[in-house]
Amino acid sequence: MQALMYGDLLMTVLYRTRPYEVEEGSANALYEKWEQTCKHALKKASHRTFRSNVKKIVKDFEDLPIFNTRKPRVGLVGEILVKFHPTANNNVVSVVESEGAEVVVPGLVDFLLYCAYHSDQQLLLGSKVSKIIGESLIQVIEWYRKPMKEALEKSPRFTAPKTIHHVAKGAEQFVSLGHRTGEGWLLTGEMVELIEMNVKNIICMQPFACLPNHVTGKGIIKELKRAYPGTNIVAVDYDPGASEVNQLNRIKLMISTAFENMPVETEIKVKAKSKQEANEIKGLVTT
Repeated sequence: MQALMYGDLLMTVLYRTRPYEVEEGSANALYEKWEQTCKHALKKASHRTFRSNVKKIVKDFEDLPIFNTRKPRVGLVGEILVKFHPTANNNVVSVVESEGAEVVVPGLVDFLLYCAYHSDQQLLLGSKVSKIIGESLIQVIEWYRKPMKEALEKSPRFTAPKTIHHVAKGAEQFVSLGHRTGEGWLLTGEMVELIEMNVKNIICMQPFACLPNHVTGKGIIKELKRAYPGTNIVAVDYDPGASEVNQLNRIKLMISTAFENMPVETEIKVKAKSKQEANEIKGLVTT
């Protein structure tokens, strides 16, 4: 459990910091340092050390010098292997960052919480005992995740993950929580969670012919766009026989749209010598 928390935390702070780093490679260097520290700490698995490391990780990445600029934020959701494994998704994180955007990925722990979560619809097939056991597991996992959430909530730079009950509530607006095959309603819930975080650009990834994800992922995109105007979602199929060029083109087109949708906040101050010159400058700025 500590290893999972370390992994989700390092992924969150690295992806939030790396696109804005002043010194190229500094975020990766800091990540590698903490990766080794966490591996060493896991040999004893002391909870006190775990809490201390979590706070220090957030503090170190918070203190890392970054440029005060804005970039489009692109969320990644999808089937669990394609979502996290760089070989399975053709290094989508590198692709998105190379196009000038920031990547946001919901954590792996959310999938465990989703598996433990029992909705009222499941009681038709399961039992109240299984629901009680599931809720107990959620409480245990959240106890391990509490230090990470507290550290992220105190930070002005990072965002803490939501509870699985909050994610389920978001998903329930669009799909039944009875959708349990594969990533099921979690896929919809993660997209809603990202949109609520103002991450309206989303890549929904699935293996070719993954029917459950086509229902709760690709099948729900139109309704999400209707409910949340301005949402920019693209569905990408990953398969050994799929054209990588087509995947790249779809992703690049989505990021291009993300840049177009970004609000212009640049203030230009120019001192003109005459009214005519001022009007000429105004025309050029507008162009």
